[in-house]
Amino acid sequence: MNFIRATVGALACLTAALPFAASAQGDYPNKPVRVIVPFTAGSTTDIIARAITDKLGASMGQTFVIDNRGGASGTIGQAAVASAPADGYTIMIHSSSHTVNPSTFAKLPFDTVRDFAAVTPISSLPNALVISPSKNIKTLQDLVAKARAKPGSLNFASAGQGSATHLNAEKFKMAAKIDATNIPFKGSAEAVSEVLAGRVDYYFSPIAPVIGQIKEGHLLALAVGSPKRSAALPDVPTTAEAGVPGSEFNFWIGMMVPAKTPREIVNRLNDEVVKALASPEVKERFAKLGADAWTMKPEAFDAYIKEEIDANAKLVKAAGIAQM
Repeated sequence: MNFIRATVGALACLTAALPFAASAQGDYPNKPVRVIVPFTAGSTTDIIARAITDKLGASMGQTFVIDNRGGASGTIGQAAVASAPADGYTIMIHSSSHTVNPSTFAKLPFDTVRDFAAVTPISSLPNALVISPSKNIKTLQDLVAKARAKPGSLNFASAGQGSATHLNAEKFKMAAKIDATNIPFKGSAEAVSEVLAGRVDYYFSPIAPVIGQIKEGHLLALAVGSPKRSAALPDVPTTAEAGVPGSEFNFWIGMMVPAKTPREIVNRLNDEVVKALASPEVKERFAKLGADAWTMKPEAFDAYIKEEIDANAKLVKAAGIAQM
């Protein structure tokens, strides 16, 4: 009898709590939202995150606070999100490095599939192969010829070992049949700085942090690594057009949350991102960054992430990238 009373009492408490939980989700967000970006300030992911969260904050009536957690190819930031409360007040805006790390790290403190729920991609944007004019390399074929003449003499920057920028460069190396050494940094800002100084030979950089230097002549864009040319750099050929077919790589930035975040909140965030991307202000900012808006429903983005994890695992193995 005591067991029955206890059970009835517990059910009554649960039933009473349900309207409160529904109300709490319906009022979302009712306090500031932390947005973890797993790269340094000034990186492409950071720039895109700030562009979209400015609009989300205005639309949703709350502050979206960027929290940069750079290092370890994004895994420091990923771990912070995976262990955060699944209440919608911690979200992550990450790059396609998210789908690379399972193959490049021998052990991660989280499961890339099970510990995150996808919200939507935000943008796709090509990487531009940039080099300092002081290197006296004018075309992609010049770079390839120099690399082949002295195998192993060139190096390239990446936004971390195993990052999407690293994989883009490795895919290019394989397609071009050249040898070059990866020099990993914490993010694009540091990588670009080293290429500008001439201490690193080249970098497959997202366009956002280098478009100004390209237009001012401080950096030379030899090609873009995407399947098609960038609207921001229409005169720059793709790597395939410049003579290295099979080197295309899709770089994207998207939003994710801890896995058990209520679906109502996941869907609300998806709707708000879609709405923000349609606004003239975000369209203008993305155009200046060379970024194309790109969205999916949460379930479709989850499936896409799983497929890309498998595809990147094959690329990592073929390129012989050692696990960390």
